[in-house]
Amino acid sequence: MRLNGVDDRLERHQYPTTSEELIAAHGNATVELADGSERLGDVLERFGDQTFDDADDVFTTLRAGVCHRGVGRRFYSDRDPTTDDDGPTPVSF
Repeated sequence: MRLNGVDDRLERHQYPTTSEELIAAHGNATVELADGSERLGDVLERFGDQTFDDADDVFTTLRAGVCHRGVGRRFYSDRDPTTDDDGPTPVSF
């Protein structure tokens, strides 16, 4: 996810603030995702009314709230599937 300068705007925003205030001030800004883009306001609206103490709280919420286009390879896992006794022995790093 790339914030396209939105991160600078969010860091300059006065905190604490609510999601409603952030949406009013920056809601039309877009963030770039792995497969497209999304409005900041749309991401924040998924979480309902919240209060943010600082910009880091907003960034965490944005990372958690982007739609499936921000995930990259959807449903991909680099973990081996669970095997019966016949398969390879799992290795933990």
